[in-house]
Amino acid sequence: MNYWPEFLLIVGAHALAVASPGPDFAIVLKQSLLHGRRTALWTSLGIGVGLAVHITYSLLGVSWLLKNSAATLSALQYLGAAYLTFLGWQAVSAKPRAGEVELAGFTHAPTPRSAWLTGFLVNVLNLKAALFFIALFVLRVSPLTPLLLQVGYGVWMTLATVAWFSLVSVVFTQPAIRHKFLRYGHWIDRSLGVVFFGFALSLVLTAWR
Repeated sequence: MNYWPEFLLIVGAHALAVASPGPDFAIVLKQSLLHGRRTALWTSLGIGVGLAVHITYSLLGVSWLLKNSAATLSALQYLGAAYLTFLGWQAVSAKPRAGEVELAGFTHAPTPRSAWLTGFLVNVLNLKAALFFIALFVLRVSPLTPLLLQVGYGVWMTLATVAWFSLVSVVFTQPAIRHKFLRYGHWIDRSLGVVFFGFALSLVLTAWR
């Protein structure tokens, strides 16, 4: 059986999803501008591991439970909304930093573990990502596709996600780009906070439906 059409469908759908602005992009952008490349790269790796969790339970069939248990899905949606609200509050509370434009380095950077955990939680608690993979594996991947090949799809999407957000990390930590953003650094933080609030509200409204 020729699996190339199925693989290309998976690649195309995932590419569109990962490139679309969402919580993952917002947190990597925030980490890049505020804490630097190392923190942003660890955050990107956390996002990739979170995505691997979605893929794993989709492959194991746990996605059926999420899809058919309204209570479980709603609970996870509220949990994700709460975490995004927490991130939003942190961001909108940002205060002007003295000498923002002249900053040569990045201060108060979180540990690699903390940065990784932030990326992981933002992704794994994003129920829109969960629903995407449920739909992708349940509706688009043939039951006849060998499990090993499905795992290969998952590995591809995980590596592609980490690569994309690593690229975002590198681009937005370029000195010239960061210098321009830091001119209005605390306003960018606050704007991203509003974005996180918007994502949280979207999850809550979805849970109510």
